[in-house]
Amino acid sequence: MDVPERLARFYEPGSPTRDLADRLVAAGHQCYLVGGPVRDAFLDWADPAADVDLTTDARPDTIEGVVSKWADDVWLQGKRFGTVGARKDGVVFEITTFRGDVYHEDSRKPDVEFADDLETDLSRRDFTINAMALELPEPRLVDPFGGAVDLASRVLRTPLDPEVSFTDDPLRMLRAARFIAALELEPVPELVHSIEEHRHRMEIVSAERIAAELSRLLVVPDPAPGLWLLCSTGLSDEFLPELNAMRLEQDPIHSHKDVLAHTIAVVCNTRPELKVRLAALFHDIGKPKTRSFAGGGVSFHHHEVVGARMTEERMRALRFANDLVHDVTKLVYLHLRIHTYAMGWSDKAVRRYVRDAGDLLDELNHLQRSDCTTRNKKKAAMLGKRIDELEARIDELRAQEELDSIRPPLDGRQVMEFLGVEPGRVVGEALDFLLELRLDEGPIEEAEAYERLAAWARERGTSPA
Repeated sequence: MDVPERLARFYEPGSPTRDLADRLVAAGHQCYLVGGPVRDAFLDWADPAADVDLTTDARPDTIEGVVSKWADDVWLQGKRFGTVGARKDGVVFEITTFRGDVYHEDSRKPDVEFADDLETDLSRRDFTINAMALELPEPRLVDPFGGAVDLASRVLRTPLDPEVSFTDDPLRMLRAARFIAALELEPVPELVHSIEEHRHRMEIVSAERIAAELSRLLVVPDPAPGLWLLCSTGLSDEFLPELNAMRLEQDPIHSHKDVLAHTIAVVCNTRPELKVRLAALFHDIGKPKTRSFAGGGVSFHHHEVVGARMTEERMRALRFANDLVHDVTKLVYLHLRIHTYAMGWSDKAVRRYVRDAGDLLDELNHLQRSDCTTRNKKKAAMLGKRIDELEARIDELRAQEELDSIRPPLDGRQVMEFLGVEPGRVVGEALDFLLELRLDEGPIEEAEAYERLAAWARERGTSPA
């Protein structure tokens, strides 16, 4: 077969992939390219930075022997599962022995059974679109389960019965959501039914793996189809029950938006960046716990406070990185700030907004802008104008003062020397007082700061040193 340009790097003589394939074949073994590059070849995609996945009938000890003197680096953490990792000339390889692994009902670890033929290996892969292989060093497509046809038909199904596939690795149920969203595929009915039937198997999957796969789903261009699959099958209830909890009952008297539908719309409104999309996903999870009815309407007072707490708890349960938990929680807590801007903000309020947002100012403004999903064009235009005006005022203040690193006009050492005190509560209170002055009045000269600090100390009955 002719090799498309996007696959040439795997077949060109002298390339790391071709070189490794030649070595495996010279040792009497088969070698096949599998995974994303094969699938994406049918989609006119190419990612030169992607890792290279190879599969072979060679056993792990043999693979190690072939690559150990050839590769720049070799790692063997996955060797007992049949995978040897290597790096050559900047290309990262995972070379795996044909497998037929099966998970126990109560185990997170597979029992690895090596296979002697490629078709058995491909049958254990997650979906038909990923169960294709290209032989190396001479190109030959191996597609026993019709993955190419499924790609052309925009269908997602498993090589074997979905129950077998999802029993092998329950995370594949979550991965299905990513593929239908990223590749615009339609899952076959039996796949959807199997997710509904076997969703409880997710309990054996580690939180870290779930978080990683959820993150991959969230950053595809349009994650909505995947998120709706998670909700409609109940799969999300196994690791993110707050999602379906936002399906608040609607009634003709206290009408309000479907919070879940709104949430998914906001996620899709945001940039495909993990931090802001997680914030969009979580921004309204406090609404179910804060919903109340009064005056003929519905309200969700302080849902941002409740939601921030819930966000932190859920993200920690999923073992997200601490920095990401902190930032997403903060964005959820601050996501309603823009709505008070309509009442008129002083320069002091703008300074506080910038100070509170800190390094997340751009993400916060973007999240608040994305939070507008109303079909009322007038309301949408008003919110957009409000954020435009706020950003313009921030730029004006930035031109006048050091807005992005607001701090007291004196530091702790200066305060201690001036007041003649040791480190302690008084120093903290003095710095808080000076920071409030800075926020209220803008930049303050050092001499004036000392005068104001002296007055503050006299009022407290503390004389400067």
